[in-house]
Amino acid sequence: MTDGRSWQGNWKVRLYERVRERGYDSLTAFVEARPTASLIALAEELGPDDIAGVQVFSGLVAEAERSHRVTRLVRGQLVRELCAHLPKGWPAVMDDANRFRVARALAGWYSFTPETHKTQVDRASDALLAHPPLPGWRPLGPDDEMLRTLLPDEEA
Repeated sequence: MTDGRSWQGNWKVRLYERVRERGYDSLTAFVEARPTASLIALAEELGPDDIAGVQVFSGLVAEAERSHRVTRLVRGQLVRELCAHLPKGWPAVMDDANRFRVARALAGWYSFTPETHKTQVDRASDALLAHPPLPGWRPLGPDDEMLRTLLPDEEA
């Protein structure tokens, strides 16, 4: 947990220096090498005392916008949320505890979705709830077939 140091100085420069120190030419490449890691885990790997998860996500959004790959980023964030809240995959039984886990994963996904994609995420979440995937479904990256069906690439 940071104590505010993550916002001191030029955090964007610090973030990209850490990414390059680890041999990556972009934050996206660094994150895609760890597709199931949470934003907090990614931030801790880059700087446990001076990088925050929200900073990692901010950098990812900027890169995705430049490369016209925001939908892919959004799918990737769902992977991270599902791995965090449903580590054994989609539940076979939707009891109260599992409903809460699913809701928490989908709410986290929505909260880390750029405004431009919130409507698509709402529709995709509704589709997942109306037609649940097979029990145990656990996407391991943004190119998962079901994810691509729920949120197809639309960018040019």
